[in-house]
Amino acid sequence: MIYRDQLVAACDHQLRAAQFKDFTINGLQVAGTDCVKRVMTGVTACQALLDEAVAWKADMVLVHHGYFWKNEPVAITGMKQKRIKMLLDHGINLLAYHLPLDAHAELGNNAELARHLGWKVEGCIDGELGVGLLWSGRLTQPSSIHALAAQISQSLQRESLMIEAPQVGEVERIAWCTGGAQDMIASAYEAGAQVFVSGEISERTTHLAREMGIHYIAAGHHATERYGIQALGEWLADEYAIEHRFVDIDNPA
Repeated sequence: MIYRDQLVAACDHQLRAAQFKDFTINGLQVAGTDCVKRVMTGVTACQALLDEAVAWKADMVLVHHGYFWKNEPVAITGMKQKRIKMLLDHGINLLAYHLPLDAHAELGNNAELARHLGWKVEGCIDGELGVGLLWSGRLTQPSSIHALAAQISQSLQRESLMIEAPQVGEVERIAWCTGGAQDMIASAYEAGAQVFVSGEISERTTHLAREMGIHYIAAGHHATERYGIQALGEWLADEYAIEHRFVDIDNPA
Protein backbone atom coordinates (compact mmCIF):
# COMPACT_ATOMS: atom_id res chain seq x y z
CA MET A 1 0.00 0.00 0.00
CA ILE A 2 1.11 3.55 -0.71
CA TYR A 3 -0.54 6.87 -0.10
CA ARG A 4 -1.92 8.38 -3.28
CA ASP A 5 -0.01 11.64 -2.89
CA GLN A 6 3.29 9.76 -2.52
CA LEU A 7 2.62 7.81 -5.68
CA VAL A 8 1.63 10.92 -7.62
CA ALA A 9 4.76 12.73 -6.44
CA ALA A 10 6.93 9.78 -7.46
CA CYS A 11 5.45 9.70 -10.96
CA ASP A 12 5.69 13.48 -11.34
CA HIS A 13 9.36 13.34 -10.36
CA GLN A 14 10.25 10.29 -12.45
CA LEU A 15 8.63 11.70 -15.59
CA ARG A 16 9.70 15.31 -14.95
CA ALA A 17 6.13 16.32 -15.69
CA ALA A 18 6.59 19.99 -14.78
CA GLN A 19 9.08 20.46 -17.64
CA PHE A 20 6.48 19.89 -20.34
CA LYS A 21 4.09 22.36 -21.92
CA ASP A 22 1.23 20.05 -22.78
CA PHE A 23 -2.34 20.03 -24.12
CA THR A 24 -3.74 18.52 -20.94
CA ILE A 25 -3.17 18.10 -17.21
CA ASN A 26 -0.30 15.78 -16.36
CA GLY A 27 -0.61 14.07 -13.00
CA LEU A 28 -3.65 13.59 -10.80
CA GLN A 29 -6.85 14.36 -12.71
CA VAL A 30 -9.50 12.83 -10.46
CA ALA A 31 -8.89 12.20 -6.74
CA GLY A 32 -10.19 9.02 -5.16
CA THR A 33 -9.14 6.99 -2.13
CA ASP A 34 -6.10 8.14 -0.13
CA CYS A 35 -4.41 4.73 -0.12
CA VAL A 36 -3.46 2.72 -3.21
CA LYS A 37 -2.96 -1.03 -3.35
CA ARG A 38 -4.01 -1.80 -6.92
CA VAL A 39 -3.09 0.19 -10.03
CA MET A 40 -4.64 -0.57 -13.41
CA THR A 41 -2.88 0.83 -16.47
CA GLY A 42 -4.17 1.35 -20.00
CA VAL A 43 -3.56 3.61 -22.96
CA THR A 44 -6.79 5.63 -22.65
CA ALA A 45 -9.21 6.23 -19.77
CA CYS A 46 -12.19 5.06 -21.82
CA GLN A 47 -15.36 3.60 -20.33
CA ALA A 48 -14.27 0.04 -21.07
CA LEU A 49 -11.07 0.52 -19.04
CA LEU A 50 -13.03 2.03 -16.17
CA ASP A 51 -15.39 -0.96 -16.20
CA GLU A 52 -12.37 -3.26 -15.88
CA ALA A 53 -10.99 -1.13 -13.04
CA VAL A 54 -14.24 -1.32 -11.08
CA ALA A 55 -14.47 -5.09 -11.60
CA TRP A 56 -10.86 -5.55 -10.40
CA LYS A 57 -11.42 -3.13 -7.49
CA ALA A 58 -8.54 -0.90 -8.54
CA ASP A 59 -7.63 2.09 -6.41
CA MET A 60 -6.03 3.96 -9.29
CA VAL A 61 -6.26 4.06 -13.07
CA LEU A 62 -3.00 5.21 -14.67
CA VAL A 63 -3.15 6.15 -18.36
CA HIS A 64 -1.44 7.98 -21.21
CA HIS A 65 -4.63 9.60 -22.49
CA GLY A 66 -6.71 11.05 -19.69
CA TYR A 67 -9.24 13.90 -19.65
CA PHE A 68 -9.37 17.72 -19.72
CA TRP A 69 -7.77 18.39 -23.11
CA LYS A 70 -7.14 21.91 -24.36
CA ASN A 71 -10.11 23.46 -26.17
CA GLU A 72 -12.54 20.70 -25.17
CA PRO A 73 -15.87 21.77 -23.57
CA VAL A 74 -15.50 22.52 -19.87
CA ALA A 75 -18.94 21.25 -18.81
CA ILE A 76 -18.96 17.82 -17.16
CA THR A 77 -21.92 16.34 -19.02
CA GLY A 78 -22.71 13.30 -21.14
CA MET A 79 -19.88 10.83 -21.62
CA LYS A 80 -17.47 12.86 -19.46
CA GLN A 81 -19.97 12.99 -16.60
CA LYS A 82 -20.56 9.24 -16.75
CA ARG A 83 -16.84 8.47 -16.64
CA ILE A 84 -16.00 10.87 -13.83
CA LYS A 85 -19.04 9.82 -11.80
CA MET A 86 -17.92 6.19 -11.98
CA LEU A 87 -14.45 7.12 -10.73
CA LEU A 88 -15.88 9.17 -7.85
CA ASP A 89 -18.53 6.61 -6.92
CA HIS A 90 -15.88 3.91 -6.56
CA GLY A 91 -13.13 6.06 -5.05
CA ILE A 92 -10.78 5.43 -7.98
CA ASN A 93 -7.96 7.89 -8.64
CA LEU A 94 -7.20 8.86 -12.23
CA LEU A 95 -3.56 9.63 -13.00
CA ALA A 96 -2.51 10.57 -16.55
CA TYR A 97 0.75 11.48 -18.29
CA HIS A 98 0.80 12.58 -21.92
CA LEU A 99 3.99 14.15 -23.36
CA PRO A 100 6.10 13.28 -20.30
CA LEU A 101 5.39 9.60 -20.94
CA ASP A 102 6.17 9.91 -24.65
CA ALA A 103 9.57 11.41 -23.93
CA HIS A 104 10.97 9.55 -20.93
CA ALA A 105 14.36 8.02 -21.75
CA GLU A 106 13.69 4.66 -20.08
CA LEU A 107 9.96 4.20 -19.41
CA GLY A 108 8.53 6.31 -22.24
CA ASN A 109 6.58 5.31 -25.31
CA ASN A 110 9.43 6.09 -27.70
CA ALA A 111 11.98 4.22 -25.60
CA GLU A 112 9.73 1.21 -25.15
CA LEU A 113 8.76 1.08 -28.83
CA ALA A 114 12.44 1.04 -29.82
CA ARG A 115 13.13 -1.70 -27.28
CA HIS A 116 10.16 -3.73 -28.44
CA LEU A 117 11.16 -3.49 -32.12
CA GLY A 118 14.91 -3.84 -31.59
CA TRP A 119 16.02 -0.42 -32.82
CA LYS A 120 19.28 1.16 -31.70
CA VAL A 121 18.62 4.55 -30.11
CA GLU A 122 21.13 7.26 -31.06
CA GLY A 123 19.47 10.43 -29.80
CA CYS A 124 16.67 12.92 -30.13
CA ILE A 125 16.20 15.25 -33.08
CA ASP A 126 14.22 17.84 -31.15
CA GLY A 127 15.98 17.79 -27.77
CA GLU A 128 17.82 15.73 -25.20
CA LEU A 129 16.64 12.23 -24.35
CA GLY A 130 13.99 12.51 -21.67
CA VAL A 131 12.77 15.82 -23.06
CA GLY A 132 12.68 15.41 -26.84
CA LEU A 133 9.79 13.71 -28.61
CA LEU A 134 11.31 12.86 -31.99
CA TRP A 135 13.84 10.03 -31.65
CA SER A 136 16.45 8.76 -34.08
CA GLY A 137 18.47 5.61 -34.44
CA ARG A 138 19.36 2.69 -36.65
CA LEU A 139 18.05 -0.73 -37.48
CA THR A 140 20.24 -3.67 -36.52
CA GLN A 141 20.83 -4.23 -40.24
CA PRO A 142 19.65 -2.61 -43.49
CA SER A 143 16.16 -3.64 -44.57
CA SER A 144 13.74 -3.11 -47.39
CA ILE A 145 10.86 -0.85 -46.44
CA HIS A 146 8.42 -3.69 -47.14
CA ALA A 147 10.23 -6.05 -44.77
CA LEU A 148 10.38 -3.38 -42.08
CA ALA A 149 6.67 -2.60 -42.38
CA ALA A 150 5.84 -6.31 -42.18
CA GLN A 151 8.03 -6.76 -39.09
CA ILE A 152 6.37 -3.80 -37.36
CA SER A 153 2.90 -5.10 -38.25
CA GLN A 154 3.68 -8.54 -36.88
CA SER A 155 5.32 -7.26 -33.71
CA LEU A 156 2.59 -4.74 -32.86
CA GLN A 157 -0.21 -7.08 -34.00
CA ARG A 158 -1.69 -4.29 -36.07
CA GLU A 159 -1.44 -3.85 -39.86
CA SER A 160 0.76 -0.86 -40.65
CA LEU A 161 0.08 1.58 -43.46
CA MET A 162 3.25 2.17 -45.47
CA ILE A 163 3.99 5.03 -47.89
CA GLU A 164 6.97 4.22 -50.05
CA ALA A 165 9.33 6.88 -51.39
CA PRO A 166 10.47 5.30 -54.68
CA GLN A 167 13.78 7.19 -54.72
CA VAL A 168 14.87 5.60 -51.42
CA GLY A 169 16.26 2.07 -51.38
CA GLU A 170 17.03 -0.03 -48.34
CA VAL A 171 16.75 1.72 -45.00
CA GLU A 172 18.94 1.76 -41.93
CA ARG A 173 18.58 5.27 -40.48
CA ILE A 174 15.21 5.59 -38.76
CA ALA A 175 13.28 8.24 -36.84
CA TRP A 176 10.12 7.76 -34.81
CA CYS A 177 7.59 9.41 -32.53
CA THR A 178 4.63 7.46 -31.20
CA GLY A 179 1.01 8.56 -31.52
CA GLY A 180 -0.20 11.38 -33.75
CA ALA A 181 3.16 12.80 -34.80
CA GLN A 182 2.90 12.48 -38.58
CA ASP A 183 3.73 16.17 -39.08
CA MET A 184 7.22 15.58 -37.67
CA ILE A 185 8.09 13.91 -40.97
CA ALA A 186 9.85 17.02 -42.30
CA SER A 187 12.10 17.21 -39.24
CA ALA A 188 12.88 13.51 -39.57
CA TYR A 189 13.82 13.98 -43.22
CA GLU A 190 15.99 17.01 -42.50
CA ALA A 191 17.84 15.00 -39.86
CA GLY A 192 18.77 12.35 -42.42
CA ALA A 193 16.28 9.60 -41.60
CA GLN A 194 15.38 7.25 -44.44
CA VAL A 195 12.14 6.18 -42.81
CA PHE A 196 9.87 7.81 -40.26
CA VAL A 197 7.53 5.78 -38.06
CA SER A 198 4.60 7.21 -36.12
CA GLY A 199 1.09 6.22 -35.23
CA GLU A 200 -1.24 8.10 -37.56
CA ILE A 201 -1.30 9.44 -41.10
CA SER A 202 -2.91 12.50 -42.66
CA GLU A 203 -3.72 13.01 -46.34
CA ARG A 204 -0.80 15.40 -46.70
CA THR A 205 1.65 12.89 -45.22
CA THR A 206 1.57 10.80 -48.38
CA HIS A 207 2.66 13.68 -50.60
CA LEU A 208 5.32 14.86 -48.17
CA ALA A 209 6.88 11.41 -47.98
CA ARG A 210 6.90 10.82 -51.73
CA GLU A 211 8.14 14.25 -52.69
CA MET A 212 10.78 14.69 -49.99
CA GLY A 213 12.07 11.15 -50.37
CA ILE A 214 11.46 9.47 -47.02
CA HIS A 215 9.47 6.33 -46.36
CA TYR A 216 6.61 6.66 -43.87
CA ILE A 217 4.99 3.97 -41.73
CA ALA A 218 1.80 4.66 -39.77
CA ALA A 219 1.85 1.86 -37.22
CA GLY A 220 -1.20 2.88 -35.18
CA HIS A 221 -1.68 5.50 -32.48
CA HIS A 222 -2.84 2.98 -29.91
CA ALA A 223 -0.44 0.25 -31.04
CA THR A 224 2.66 2.43 -30.75
CA GLU A 225 1.67 3.71 -27.31
CA ARG A 226 0.90 0.47 -25.48
CA TYR A 227 4.31 -0.02 -23.96
CA GLY A 228 5.21 3.11 -22.03
CA ILE A 229 2.24 2.94 -19.68
CA GLN A 230 2.98 -0.73 -19.01
CA ALA A 231 6.59 0.10 -18.16
CA LEU A 232 5.48 2.88 -15.81
CA GLY A 233 3.03 0.57 -14.06
CA GLU A 234 5.65 -2.15 -13.68
CA TRP A 235 8.10 0.41 -12.26
CA LEU A 236 5.54 1.47 -9.66
CA ALA A 237 4.83 -2.15 -8.74
CA ASP A 238 8.55 -2.85 -8.25
CA GLU A 239 9.24 0.35 -6.31
CA TYR A 240 6.24 0.30 -4.01
CA ALA A 241 5.13 -3.35 -3.82
CA ILE A 242 1.66 -2.64 -5.16
CA GLU A 243 -0.42 -4.76 -7.52
CA HIS A 244 -0.34 -3.75 -11.17
CA ARG A 245 -2.46 -4.93 -14.08
CA PHE A 246 -2.33 -3.66 -17.66
CA VAL A 247 -5.52 -3.91 -19.72
CA ASP A 248 -5.32 -3.48 -23.47
CA ILE A 249 -8.65 -2.17 -24.78
CA ASP A 250 -8.57 -3.00 -28.49
CA ASN A 251 -8.36 0.03 -30.75
CA PRO A 252 -7.54 -0.29 -34.49
CA ALA A 253 -6.71 3.44 -34.87
